Amino acid sequence: MFDDFAFGCAPPQVRRAAAGNHDGEGAITLRHRTPYHVPSVLAWFAGRAVPGLDQVAGGTYRRTLRLPRGGALVELTPQGDAVRLRLALADPRDLDAAVQRCRRLLDLDADPDAVDAVLGADPLLASLVAARPGIRVPGAADGFELAVRAVLGQQVSVAAARTFCGRLLAALGEPLGDGRWRLFPTPAAVAGSDLAGIGLTGARIATVRALAAAVAGGGLTLDAGADRAATGQALRALPGIGPWTASYVVMRALGDPDALPLGDLVLRRRAASLGIDDLAGRARSWQPWRAYAAMHLWNLEE
Repeated sequence: MFDDFAFGCAPPQVRRAAAGNHDGEGAITLRHRTPYHVPSVLAWFAGRAVPGLDQVAGGTYRRTLRLPRGGALVELTPQGDAVRLRLALADPRDLDAAVQRCRRLLDLDADPDAVDAVLGADPLLASLVAARPGIRVPGAADGFELAVRAVLGQQVSVAAARTFCGRLLAALGEPLGDGRWRLFPTPAAVAGSDLAGIGLTGARIATVRALAAAVAGGGLTLDAGADRAATGQALRALPGIGPWTASYVVMRALGDPDALPLGDLVLRRRAASLGIDDLAGRARSWQPWRAYAAMHLWNLEE
């Protein structure tokens, strides 16, 4: 129930603000083009969910958001040609920001027909497109959070990255409501912490802190409006961040539909299983939708 996923003392004006274009139950309907491959999107978030930060259960994705004026709890349930959004806001003036953040998070403004037409024209991808029509590239609730989680996931399993993120959240995250949910820590909080006890190597700690300091100082912006090429270059200039991490962040945090992390070992292995030995060369025909091709390959069952 959404009542269990709300601020314990959310005032009436917040609940009214959350109604938006209500459906009679205080929910907002987020329309999108079809097809929309819901299982792959929910599976992606479920596999990376961190207790207290986000959760997938019963066909619904729940998570916290750090918004301009305060925190929020959101509940997103895909239903046909729309996503049902319910939310509790610390400040009702953050409603529009929350809606836009959720649209980017679930890639609701994509043109699936255009994407599928280009990728489906490649005979090696055609069966993947047919199996998952309308695949989406999961976005980011917050660019800084996404970048930190990408660094935490370097050269470790998804499960290990999730564990590291959970420890970071417990150490520096801000509690919401009764404390069962937390906001991801701010760049300033991460930059000012020694990050002891999380289990990271010294080099990885230095990378996370350098990333946080760059964002906190305003030298690095990680949102959808940032210049993609300049952001990628700025990321690669930080210690411990190479082409894979930079491309992954640009793909998900900045929403670049053509970003392709060529150095990803799983991506290259899945491509090779299809007979693609020169991934960079083959991917030229997938432009400008190479990020969606990456999602097809990552979702490929071996």
